[in-house]
Amino acid sequence: MKLAPAQLSKHLQGALSPVYIVSGDDPLQCQEACDAIRAAARQQGFDERQVFSADSSFDWGTLLQAGASMSLFAERRLLELRLPSGKPGDKGAAALLEYCSRPAEDTLLLISLPKLDGSAQKTKWGKALVEGAQTQFVQIWPVDASQLPQWIRQRLSQAGLAASPDAVELIAARVEGNLLAAAQEIEKLKLMAEQGQITVETVQAAVADSARFDVFGLTDAILNGEAAHALRMLEGLRGEGVEPPVILWALSRELRVLANLALQYSQGVPLDKAFSQARPPIWDKRKPLMSKALQRHSARRWAQLLMDAQHIDAQIKGQAQGSVWNGLSRLSLQMAGQRLALPPE
Repeated sequence: MKLAPAQLSKHLQGALSPVYIVSGDDPLQCQEACDAIRAAARQQGFDERQVFSADSSFDWGTLLQAGASMSLFAERRLLELRLPSGKPGDKGAAALLEYCSRPAEDTLLLISLPKLDGSAQKTKWGKALVEGAQTQFVQIWPVDASQLPQWIRQRLSQAGLAASPDAVELIAARVEGNLLAAAQEIEKLKLMAEQGQITVETVQAAVADSARFDVFGLTDAILNGEAAHALRMLEGLRGEGVEPPVILWALSRELRVLANLALQYSQGVPLDKAFSQARPPIWDKRKPLMSKALQRHSARRWAQLLMDAQHIDAQIKGQAQGSVWNGLSRLSLQMAGQRLALPPE
């Protein structure tokens, strides 16, 4: 059955279930949920621990054997199964179904895996994890930008700290959604706070710029029309030493998909059908971004921007004149639907 993350702490104070599943894509929240389950298990006498990592070569029989065997060192055991891919395959699905139908006595199984999408939750093994009578399924949801200040306030409060609204907003802006970075910075602030009070000046002195300047974050900002943010990320990538060909590859990849989608849509193909036929495939969570970007330009304009990307490629190869970084900035802004003043090439 499903167990909300907010209910986990209270639940763990009682009798533990035979199987726990922690599913999600946020490393910090997933780690802390698993840590809480491990701690509760230790307190209730689960003293022996075995860890299994289910990669492509994993023998699923070892999990069933571990559940069936007697412990030599403790009366109660904790088995941990890590499923990085989130896809157990046929043998893994059969093993999970068998284990969840008859969990081992005096044994707690903790399964950690990425977010299960809707199709996975409809499979037999997915239903066994999510809806099983003897399972507790903890779904971890990411903290979005609008929720981040409140998350930071709660985290500060747990650390015995209080912060002004401006200080909280500054922390949120500096860590850019990276919860692990936020948690680490709060630990540093504990050492610097005077009488538990955090001010803007305290944050400015302590918080490093932990923004995640990655090419995928850049393309998401562009697709979402966040021109100023995209420029900041582009400058961050440059500062981190990311080479222009890597950035151009990411932008060109999006442009090829957008140009093809826009062309099909202009020819009367429904957008949902165009999405389903796209190559590379478009993830469901990115379709709203793609849809938003497609409203910005015509098919002809997207094709022109793809040609602009080819010109930047020529600049990188020394076959055309001009500043590569200025070209990438212009292309990013145009893809985002805005034009900002840039220095001449």
